[in-house]
Amino acid sequence: MDIQPVLDGFATVFEPMNLLYCLIGVVVGMFVGVLPGLGPAATIAILLPITFGIEPVTAIIMLAGIFYGAQYGGTITSVLLRLPGEASSVVTVFDGYALAKRGKAGTALGIAAIGSFIGGTVAIIGLTFLAPLVAGWALEFGPAEYAGLALLGILLVATISSGSKLKAVIAATVGLLLATIGRDPFTGTGRFTFDNLQLVDGIDFVPIAMGLFGLGEILYGLEERHRAQALTPAKMTSVWPSRSDLARSTGAFGRGSVLGFLLGLLPGGGATIASMAGYAVEKKVSKKPELFGHGAIQGVAGPETANNAAATSSFIPLLTLGIPANATMAIMFGALLIQGITPGPQLVSDHPDLFWGVVNSMYLGNVLLLLMSLPLVGVFVRVLSVRAAILAPITALITLIGAYTIRNSVFDVGLVVAFGAIGYLMKKTGFEPGPLVLAFVLGALLEDNVRRALLIFDGNLGGFFTRPISGVLIGLVIVVIVLPIIRSAIKKSQGAKELVESGSRR
Repeated sequence: MDIQPVLDGFATVFEPMNLLYCLIGVVVGMFVGVLPGLGPAATIAILLPITFGIEPVTAIIMLAGIFYGAQYGGTITSVLLRLPGEASSVVTVFDGYALAKRGKAGTALGIAAIGSFIGGTVAIIGLTFLAPLVAGWALEFGPAEYAGLALLGILLVATISSGSKLKAVIAATVGLLLATIGRDPFTGTGRFTFDNLQLVDGIDFVPIAMGLFGLGEILYGLEERHRAQALTPAKMTSVWPSRSDLARSTGAFGRGSVLGFLLGLLPGGGATIASMAGYAVEKKVSKKPELFGHGAIQGVAGPETANNAAATSSFIPLLTLGIPANATMAIMFGALLIQGITPGPQLVSDHPDLFWGVVNSMYLGNVLLLLMSLPLVGVFVRVLSVRAAILAPITALITLIGAYTIRNSVFDVGLVVAFGAIGYLMKKTGFEPGPLVLAFVLGALLEDNVRRALLIFDGNLGGFFTRPISGVLIGLVIVVIVLPIIRSAIKKSQGAKELVESGSRR
């Protein structure tokens, strides 16, 4: 591994403008994490228009800071208010709030901050050494391999997604259909444009992201906060954990770092799944599992370490393969495309300043978050006192103005409003927008590479199986499709057997 690009990346990070935007990113991320319902995906979508006038490296450093900064902020409300600011902080509520009720809110927040720092730092080190290796291996990918990888990513996101699997598959299918609108990439003929010139070049990613994650989340969050009862924060004590608390958390820090890093690499994985898995592992290995849910410090340390590790490692498939692992990474993918940069194996060699600048900025960002997360807890909690009736209209107005400034197009504003309504209805009916956005992003990649591969194979589908890498990927696709069917059949047979046994006993 050539060390010079890494050192040049640190030089890029310490440029004054990049330092400033790194700080802005992590501070905004923490505020976003504190505000329930907004989330990093929505915030990054809203801020996409701002990145047009910023250098690519600076813009991505800021957006990355928002993403991993939100993981820190979500913990604060989980512990003090029993109100998770982020989905990845839901499991922290169980033991974090229980500790707060016992007068140990400061200890819980201190352990969470230290665990977040350790998990994030371990994942950054892994990103530094693993990403160039993955990029080098991915240079051997051809159209067949990329087609298999894109299809696997879509299916994994649809099947691993929380909530109804059927609804996730439907949302992903809609995303694939939206990706076909516009000119055919091979023949140039229009598809599903309905003779509308605005749709000839297809639907731009930015209005979809700003609508579903920006306006849609604002509308849904406004309704939820209107229903919610006012909560009183738990009293704060010293944020510095005792030696015994640190000793009991050491194993959780290590396990959470490794588990989160690995889960962040998977399409459909990410901080939420990692935090849940981290909590499950800690409860499993604990000698006193009955303490979990009643103030076990490992129940805070494990998931908080895992979610930050996963948030960082999810950059590996995005930057090296061009495959976003989750909805926020899909929006980061769009941000890179807006800057004229295509994520993939060539990114490390063609744009080393951006790749190493973003990676190395995470070291600095994690240190800043550790220094800020403890002293500024009181400030972030006060943000919750801002009425949603004031905050939501301002955010919605910024979203619509941003959508207009991209191409000075009223049509784009209309798209944002339309997708905002769709996003709101999706949340109301239990459909997650993440699979739709990911399928939309990967849809063009999937179609383009499938058709290129078929041209190479003279239309023979067997060509996908004869190449080793694509054959393995297609095999995994088949497993992902068949496995849920087998599980469902087994559950039905077991249920029928239990009914027969219960009937015979009577």
